[in-house]
Amino acid sequence: MYWFSLILAGLFEMTGVLSINYVHQKKNWQSILLLIVAFSLSFIFLAIAMEKLPMSTAYAIWTGIGAAGSAVVGILWFNERTSLLRILFILMIISSTIGLKIIT
Repeated sequence: MYWFSLILAGLFEMTGVLSINYVHQKKNWQSILLLIVAFSLSFIFLAIAMEKLPMSTAYAIWTGIGAAGSAVVGILWFNERTSLLRILFILMIISSTIGLKIIT
């Protein structure tokens, strides 16, 4: 349950980061509401995960999911520039996240 909460926290973190982009593009109350709800849920699920998981591991995985997920979505949905090095570093974040799960 704690790992599932951590994954949800990371996904809501990713949604919150993406909603920042929507706030810059649209500047309406729906995008601001999405930003507030996404980050709130992200922190709630992170707090649940940290009841059992070590803080350092939970935080690293939470930010890893948010960072790698936001980068991938930015490339796919927002036509952000991509390169071999950018993809390599995203894969390094993902592999580090998986590595932390394996050793915890």
